[in-house]
Amino acid sequence: MPAKESKPANIAVIILAAGRSARLGSPKQLLSYRGKTLLQHSIDIALESQVSPVMVVLGSNKEMIEKELDQTNILIEENTLWESGMASSISCGINKLNAIAPDSEAVILMVCDQPFVSASLLNELIKQHRETGKPIIASSYENTLGTPALFHKSLFSELSALEGESGAKSLIKKYSQKTGSISFDQGSIDIDTRENYRNLSK
Repeated sequence: MPAKESKPANIAVIILAAGRSARLGSPKQLLSYRGKTLLQHSIDIALESQVSPVMVVLGSNKEMIEKELDQTNILIEENTLWESGMASSISCGINKLNAIAPDSEAVILMVCDQPFVSASLLNELIKQHRETGKPIIASSYENTLGTPALFHKSLFSELSALEGESGAKSLIKKYSQKTGSISFDQGSIDIDTRENYRNLSK
């Protein structure tokens, strides 16, 4: 694993991996990608970047997924309310982060099914936040802004108050004037269906 660059700040990452993968029919977290599971790939990318700590929020199939992970240098948090939607995982992660790393300046929210996220992309989110001072830096792809996305600690209370299927995109829209972005053309490639996975595997 490449050596990390020196850390510019206490910026955490939360990998949201609690969903059931209903459209796929099996846990997408455990799909094989480049010799490891899709979730482990995301974890390794985060560990290569400047972020710390690295937290993974699990829910559906927690025990099955957990035993397949290298748990070195990561925190695993269980979202028992995962069935209520993505917001519960964000809230779960933010609440845990506030408890274990209250000095975190910001957090990057990631999902595990964007296989082309890289450590340099995560570092670029941090760099843009540093240079612009904007409280949100999101990834730009296919005329939208989405994950991975960085949120300053001033937004933690609003992130933890999200409900249902309302993800962090609602805050990106709410604070669009205060949101910066970086280009991530491959961000639109995610794994929701067997066809998505077949295309990725080609």
